[in-house]
Amino acid sequence: MEGMETTMRTHYCGLVDDNLIDATVTLCGWVDRRRDHGGVIFLDMRDREGVVQVVFDPDTEEHFERADSVRSEYVLRITGRVRARSPETVNPNMASGGIEVLGKTLEILNAALTPPFPLDAHHSVGEDVRLRYRYMDLRRPEMQQNLIARAKITSSIRRYLDAEGFLDIETPVLTRATPEGARDYLVPSRTQPGAFFALPQSPQLFKQLLMVSGFDRYYQIARCFRDEDLRADRQPEFTQIDIETSFLDAESVMSITELMVRALFREQLDVELGDFPQMTWADAMERYGSDKPDLRISWELVTIDDLMLDVDFKVFSGPANDPDSRVAALKVPGGATLSRKEIDDYTRYVGVYGAKGLAWIKVNERASGIEGLQSPIIKFMPDETVMAMLDRLQAADGDIIFFGADKRAVVNESLGALRLKVATDIDQVQMQWAPLWVIDFPMFERGDKGGLTALHHPFTAPACSVDVLRDDPEAALSQAYDMVLNGSEIGGGSVRIHDQHMQQTVFDLLGIDAAEAEAKFGFLLSALRHGAPPHAGLAFGLDRLVMLMVGGQSIRDVIAFPKTQSAQCVMTEAPGLVSDQQLRELSLRPKRNEPKAEG
Repeated sequence: MEGMETTMRTHYCGLVDDNLIDATVTLCGWVDRRRDHGGVIFLDMRDREGVVQVVFDPDTEEHFERADSVRSEYVLRITGRVRARSPETVNPNMASGGIEVLGKTLEILNAALTPPFPLDAHHSVGEDVRLRYRYMDLRRPEMQQNLIARAKITSSIRRYLDAEGFLDIETPVLTRATPEGARDYLVPSRTQPGAFFALPQSPQLFKQLLMVSGFDRYYQIARCFRDEDLRADRQPEFTQIDIETSFLDAESVMSITELMVRALFREQLDVELGDFPQMTWADAMERYGSDKPDLRISWELVTIDDLMLDVDFKVFSGPANDPDSRVAALKVPGGATLSRKEIDDYTRYVGVYGAKGLAWIKVNERASGIEGLQSPIIKFMPDETVMAMLDRLQAADGDIIFFGADKRAVVNESLGALRLKVATDIDQVQMQWAPLWVIDFPMFERGDKGGLTALHHPFTAPACSVDVLRDDPEAALSQAYDMVLNGSEIGGGSVRIHDQHMQQTVFDLLGIDAAEAEAKFGFLLSALRHGAPPHAGLAFGLDRLVMLMVGGQSIRDVIAFPKTQSAQCVMTEAPGLVSDQQLRELSLRPKRNEPKAEG
């Protein structure tokens, strides 16, 4: 970009540096700041590459007067000579801080209203205002850098996949509704009255069909849509790096995509991620209470069911004797300094995850035995049980131990979340990057109504035969794999079912009979009967990956025009009302607020 020639400018503002001293440059950009110092006008000019200082002195009469008249966010074209700053005015915080441009000509390309909020990093602005004036918010250097980083990340991914023989193939955005867990966004058809398209929650079925079609290696940076309740890491429309392969097993797909992510971090962040350890789903849940464990934190959950089977403390002995429950302990090294108020706050915190309370023991002086402990619960347990528990946890003076005793899912979720929160609060998150693969997921889980649901999606291949799957579906493992980074799932995939008999067996176990399967997935089942190769794939959440790489707090920080928590665009006021005529063309009846009948 440096030295670029266009009809309007020769260089980006932020790329003017010491190598251009004595050169004449033409710059276009926005006024970041204007200062008047003793009859000399200083303009900080900003574009997407950064800021450069331009100086106008009274010798350039007409242009000096224009410089005196401009205000923040005016759009200017300036020509001037690059010169070194005097040593006392060098700004080490700017890439162009060693030089300035002595302005010769200034053209006002457009004036600007006063900005609705300051664009520097020192002012806190409510997100609703930022999103309403997103075109202004995107001028802030932080947001510019985030979106530039996003563009570089997608470019790097494309280069890698292209070099590995993957083909970039687009799949439809207007398709049919498929049950993938979340609600579909529906689009009424004008030409087929009463029928609807759905926006895709993912290109899953189409990429499988591309494998049946013989394309072997496919990728797409695809827009996906889900009509679901939103959180910081959810948007109604989001972007996936979608990948599918034929004739490769799970290990091969994991290897290709792991090498891609390692190359991406090396190229964009100069970070070597190293090898990715593999951990089974059961191990992750047992040790970390999460299927996306944050390995930057060394603490682990420790099962103490066997120690609590016969204690009088029913809060512990009840779950210890229930095969669907567990009693687990979390040791926080140095946590005995936590105040009672902090512990009460953590008790309320785990309550959000269904925990009925938060038992604890402070280890003040281990050598003093029971007398050296502080806890409201040790009086309910034999001394030898307490000491055996401390031995298992390798507890030391100054530690605190938190306990979870409930249904397995409640204990895992509450203690897993507590582990992350306490470690963050007391600054015990250690390394910067901790990737891993989580493998050997269960094929199914029990839904709220008692039936089986697919843990991933119903096209995931089990790691067993049809007969074994049918005999004991709840024990079956799937050939699924998730890539996890710093406690976030950034990618998930699986070997797919390529055998029509196995696919129908999975549908049967999910309560989808042959007629329903044919109605919803007939085109896929037909494809599986026409020579489907073994295939496997993976999809990365691009928004979440970019957020982690730039250190953002929300995926809204790395999406140009995101929606709010209520799935609205406050800038364009979408979704909005449409005319009765448009509705009639779609065979839809306008909804009226009928006046209430008087009674």
